Amino acid sequence: MEADYDVIILGAGAAGLSACVYTSRAMMKTLVLESLGSGGQLLITDEIENYPGFPEGVKGPLLAQDMETQALRFGGELEYAEVEALDDIDKPVKIVRTDDKVYTAKSIIIATGGAHNKLGAPGEDELAGRGVSYCAVCDGNFFRGQDVVVVGGGDSALDEGIYLSAIVKSVTFIHRRDELRATKLLQERAFAIDNIKFLWSHVVENLVGNELLEAVKVKNLKTEEVYEYPTAAAFIYVGFHPNSEYLQGVLEMDPLGHIATDLHMRTKVPGVYACGDIRTESTRQLGVAVGDGITAALSAYHDLL
Repeated sequence: MEADYDVIILGAGAAGLSACVYTSRAMMKTLVLESLGSGGQLLITDEIENYPGFPEGVKGPLLAQDMETQALRFGGELEYAEVEALDDIDKPVKIVRTDDKVYTAKSIIIATGGAHNKLGAPGEDELAGRGVSYCAVCDGNFFRGQDVVVVGGGDSALDEGIYLSAIVKSVTFIHRRDELRATKLLQERAFAIDNIKFLWSHVVENLVGNELLEAVKVKNLKTEEVYEYPTAAAFIYVGFHPNSEYLQGVLEMDPLGHIATDLHMRTKVPGVYACGDIRTESTRQLGVAVGDGITAALSAYHDLL
């Protein structure tokens, strides 16, 4: 059976679009399948200041559009469809099934990324990018000298809170328990920083603000008291899940659903690659996702020679 494409890229985030630039420039017939909109996490990032080449920063949605334009400039194709399953991935011609069509390819690059778990509290979606954030490295600098909160008590929450403490006036951790889940080393570091505070046994019930976040409404689980806690920003770290449900039982994954790869983005199945936030050991940073996508594309090109 002849394949429809040399490579099919699943996901049009930064990793997938970067891969498409390289595969299509290498004259590989390339299709990108995306379920929502090109850009992935870029679409919910208002301002990006830590991506090289933009000394004044760049809007996430604008960068996403430019990446898509560049990826398609060299002949890559983009279709919007929900990928439901992969079949025959261990064969020379691999099958990608979407909600309404079947495609075939010699190689598959998986770049469907992941998503931050949300609190599910009122106001969270409305104030996303306007004080509600899921990435301190991305957005912390916008709140220099201000009071912020971090919701969560695991390693990611403490890592990001410690990072923020060097930038903002104060960091208050809001945690539903009276002890942290993070590693002891991170706990010791956090407890030693003067401008870090803790609201133990508290949960966020509401995020309050008009155009910008102004406060979080919290509840003390021991006393049942509910009150507003003023803050310029809320950084939420209650987990992150890779978008890999459709790959269960198909590829090797860690317990959380991240795909195992080597340094060349190769999975253990020849001709199948994974890059960006969906792979194990990802740092979930834009520059890393771009590099991952390029690496996966180069591997796919060399493996097909």
